[in-house]
Amino acid sequence: MNRPYVQFPHEIEKSAVSAGRNIDHETVQGFGDEWTRFDQRRLGETELAQLFDRYFRIFPWHLLPNDAYGFDLGCGSGRWAKLVAPKVGRLHCIDASEAAVAVARVNLREATNCEFHVTSVDRIPPTVSGMDFGYSLGVLHHIPDTEAALQACVERLKHGAPFLLYLYYAFDNRPWWFRLLWRVSEVARRNVSRMPMKLRYVASQVMAATIYYPLARLCWFLERIGLKVEGFPLSAYRVQSFYVMRTDALDRFGTRLEQRFTAIQIRRMMERAGLDRITFSDSIPYWCAVGFKK
Repeated sequence: MNRPYVQFPHEIEKSAVSAGRNIDHETVQGFGDEWTRFDQRRLGETELAQLFDRYFRIFPWHLLPNDAYGFDLGCGSGRWAKLVAPKVGRLHCIDASEAAVAVARVNLREATNCEFHVTSVDRIPPTVSGMDFGYSLGVLHHIPDTEAALQACVERLKHGAPFLLYLYYAFDNRPWWFRLLWRVSEVARRNVSRMPMKLRYVASQVMAATIYYPLARLCWFLERIGLKVEGFPLSAYRVQSFYVMRTDALDRFGTRLEQRFTAIQIRRMMERAGLDRITFSDSIPYWCAVGFKK
């Protein structure tokens, strides 16, 4: 693995922690708006399954007990829970956004084994404890104290239970020019994420149409003529629909609080949280990792 890149400064503002809670209310409000606009009902089953496999390919389904109990921390629209629920006995869907949970309830209305909780990560109800598994995908890096949030998740697991984690990576496996491009895009994110929500939405959709889509289609074409494109910016979207690009553009540029970590930093946080036997996925998305509670 390449030499670890320096962790980007955390963008924790005065509003990040209210009354001792590990939550950024403006970020939560933004995600409520996102999942209301993009409730994922237009996401096809095949594409959802492909996205699901990207994140869960390292998850040890075969080690779960029959009728396993688990939780989805930061369930959002419920898109992952939609595919997890049929595999388990009970799934607790947890999100700090009431609007997001409202969307998840609709999307999971046929999943009778789902239980919903509107709460922050540090106020998960006592009923969610001794869990057989848990996962949090693309959420904890939007929480002021990511490590404390991870520890709160691990505390809800029983010993030996797996926890699947996805945190934004610090481009530690990318060349210098890739990191430079990210820093340019970060200027745009900081500005867009501070706009009123309607303007955030409009700006993100312009970016989806003028940046995401053209680059994704270019990568698709270059791959068709025999070139390797995995290292190109936004190349992962070459096989995704424009709907996914639109969703992710709002997710990326409309979110006020974002933190990034190297694989080494993530491993150390997981170990300090009480996880061992940690395994990282060797493919996009980076970094996705699974560990077991000691």
